[in-house]
Amino acid sequence: MTQLNEAVVLITGASGGFGQELTRQLLMAGSRLILTDLDEAVLRQRVAAIQSIVSTGEVLACFVVDLATRKGCETLYSQVKKLNIPIDILINNAGIAYFGRMDEVPSEKWELLMQVNLLAPMRLSALFAADMIARQKGHIVNISSLAGWSAPAGLVHYATSKFGLRGFSEGLFNEVKDHQVKVTAVYPFFSRTPILQSETYGTLGKLIEEGFPESLATDPAKVMRATIQGIVHDKLHVFPDATAKSVHLLKRYSPLLLDWISDAFIRRLKVGQRK
Repeated sequence: MTQLNEAVVLITGASGGFGQELTRQLLMAGSRLILTDLDEAVLRQRVAAIQSIVSTGEVLACFVVDLATRKGCETLYSQVKKLNIPIDILINNAGIAYFGRMDEVPSEKWELLMQVNLLAPMRLSALFAADMIARQKGHIVNISSLAGWSAPAGLVHYATSKFGLRGFSEGLFNEVKDHQVKVTAVYPFFSRTPILQSETYGTLGKLIEEGFPESLATDPAKVMRATIQGIVHDKLHVFPDATAKSVHLLKRYSPLLLDWISDAFIRRLKVGQRK
């Protein structure tokens, strides 16, 4: 089992919906956190709000880094190393999304998405895994998505990044397991976080101009609670909500039914858009 009390945890995307929940719940578990995101003012404001309620745990540092570049990932690694505190758990949580038909999303947008969603976790894992292997201790957590198992229309680029992150996590697990380093990949359904208000483009983008239906979205607090339990129990694959569990089973045992359900959902959106 992975111990959380006194564990040093690095969380990327700490200002986002999942990032805030990870911060709050890990502080409650007594963890010592290193947090990073793009906007320092927002990050510190949200950390302060959480710490006004949660008195346990400790925030060791807040770093502002752009993880969309190799230099940014290397900068974060250097900043963490200067603290001279080994990382017990790396949580690659930062991620972005765009909704639109594959050819109608600007190339600079989906290329940025691939940098943040896939290459940044790979780069950071490569940097920190070497230290964990040397210590014979550590845990790398990659927040993928249910879209890493099933790719719906309008999310080709996002799903590609998350499919890639799933494959990377499985391969990494097989490479580091003999060195006492754990790997966990998490596949949540869409939750009530800012990612639901992601930019939309073109033909398919018009279908959800008002945003993803929040009534279908999950509670990020519950999702991250299940995620943390999966980390504690060293699970490789974690499906942290009921929708994720159901879709995963359909994908494995009844993929044609899942395709029918997905197509029906798109038709429902088109009908609603015409009204």
